Amino acid sequence: MKLKIQNKQLFVRRLGLIAYDILAVTAATYLGLIARFDFSYSKISDKAFIETAWSYLPYSIAFTLLIFWVMHLYQSLWEYAGATEMMNMALACIMSAVSQMIIVTMILHWSYPRSCYVFFGGALLCLIIISRFFYRIFRTFVEKRTDKAKSVNVMVIGAGDAGNSLIREMNTSKFIQKSALCVIDDDKSKIGNYIHGVKVVGDRNDILEYAAKYDIDEIIIAMPAAPRIVIKEILEICKQTKCELKTLPGIYQLVNGEVNVSQLRKVDVIDLLGRDPIAVDLDSIMGYVKDKVVLVTGGGGSIGSELCRQIADSQPKQLIIFDIYENSAYDIQQELIKKYPELNLLVLIGSVRNTNRVNAIFEKYRPDIVYHAAAHKHVPLMEESPNEAIKNNVLGTWKTADAALHYGTKKFVMISTDKAVNPTNIMGASKRICEMIVQAYNNRGATEFVAVRFGNVLGSNGSVIPLFKKQIASGGPVTVTHPDIIRYFMTIPEAVSLVLQAGAYAKGGEIFVLDMGEPVKILDLAMNLIRLSGYVPGEDIQIQFTGLRPGEKLYEELLMKEEGMQETANKLIHIGKPIDFDEQEFFEQLEDLKSDSKIEAENEEIRGWVQKIVPTYQRRKSEQKAGNEHGE
Repeated sequence: MKLKIQNKQLFVRRLGLIAYDILAVTAATYLGLIARFDFSYSKISDKAFIETAWSYLPYSIAFTLLIFWVMHLYQSLWEYAGATEMMNMALACIMSAVSQMIIVTMILHWSYPRSCYVFFGGALLCLIIISRFFYRIFRTFVEKRTDKAKSVNVMVIGAGDAGNSLIREMNTSKFIQKSALCVIDDDKSKIGNYIHGVKVVGDRNDILEYAAKYDIDEIIIAMPAAPRIVIKEILEICKQTKCELKTLPGIYQLVNGEVNVSQLRKVDVIDLLGRDPIAVDLDSIMGYVKDKVVLVTGGGGSIGSELCRQIADSQPKQLIIFDIYENSAYDIQQELIKKYPELNLLVLIGSVRNTNRVNAIFEKYRPDIVYHAAAHKHVPLMEESPNEAIKNNVLGTWKTADAALHYGTKKFVMISTDKAVNPTNIMGASKRICEMIVQAYNNRGATEFVAVRFGNVLGSNGSVIPLFKKQIASGGPVTVTHPDIIRYFMTIPEAVSLVLQAGAYAKGGEIFVLDMGEPVKILDLAMNLIRLSGYVPGEDIQIQFTGLRPGEKLYEELLMKEEGMQETANKLIHIGKPIDFDEQEFFEQLEDLKSDSKIEAENEEIRGWVQKIVPTYQRRKSEQKAGNEHGE
């Protein structure tokens, strides 16, 4: 019968270790004996000791190899060996020496000096350590010298556990072509000390000096537990260098023992916003979703899909995704099926502009809660197609709200925008009309109608950050419309969690306004992103000002002056006092607006009619002049 060897390389390696260990036991036996007699063979007083040593040697080899096998000294991957493997080696050598002493002295009753067993164990351990670690040390030395020209010079900021783990891995892994040359830490007691041979050279004030001195290519911030404001302060210094910046994702990697270079991520723009992520205890507020039929319109979009993720985690009776775009709806469907196999999920394709389709869905499934996220949101595109903005945003909201009221929906939450405040574009004006629809419908029945208003969402489809990243990746230029333009920013999970909490607070008729923190200059955002990518703004990557786009403001407002402000239990969610308006006149204007002579005929006078409904809509002078020429 022919023996089949699965891994010849592994088999040969183990045979080599076994052969070496046989020689090591033989050498350790000899060294243990002559060490007892001051390393002089001629001083051995009783030649019977020599006979005992060589007579027992075959047994010693057999027992030692067996012990080594049981202690996994032939199964370990020595290129990754650490403290555990070292402890196993020591224990195995001690067991070999003890077994030798028991058999020779107590069982065979042979004459042999007791100290020889101690010397044997010590010599065997030294020889085994050499065999297991010498190759690793030699290989690391050779690879570091070979890859030195290709390696990335790294500065590590943080001399704690995370920094220690990263430097160790950079020093030992053959897959990482990074060389840690210096460490920065604000703890004065650590400065001047070494971590795995890398010196802690100074504090944050020394970053620029040592980045230049060591010709640093990459700065790794290894401070996963540091507050966001501290990270921001350090980044403000680091971005003055030409180095690429990376940081650890979070403290849980340390807890789970997962910290290594592969977990590094590039510094994100959220790190420069100077605030910690907004945390909402959804478990305590999402009881109103559990065991309810929940409908999310526009469920395949950036906000809609995140709504679906967080709602799915709250055990609804049924989650219905309604979207006109089948590809995005399919993506979120597959994601939820995989993550929540027990979820009662239904994905329906259709448009909120289709009255029959919307009514049929509400009649059949009777949703308890509706999150209305379906909308056209791109300002410049809607400026070129204003009728589509009104059809989709206004009429879509109107038809969905009407169906919700008619079929007994308990709660209707509409996603609005800061662009609805004193709008200068048709998209913002259309969203203001949607808010008015929600406010008016709240007075018509038992359904609680509310709107949630927030600013720009980082990373959403069509937002500025993905655009900047693509422009930087292609070598620039990065396009900014105006040097003074500012915006409010929030991450998608932050915005959605606050939307869900606002839904819990809803009593009906409110416009909830989310606290977006301090506004950020888009120019600063672009420059920071260029620096964080390892480039110099204006040198490596140019910034080009393109001028404000049609309907674009220099700054966004979250609240109209007339609305005032009320606080909620969550200090990041505020309630704007609804502005009174003539509801009968409002619906007459809507009926007139949706007539064939206006929207369906693609009439260019649509902006003038919208302005009659939304007096705060500030049209451009060129548009007003064109409208007057058409008799508005």
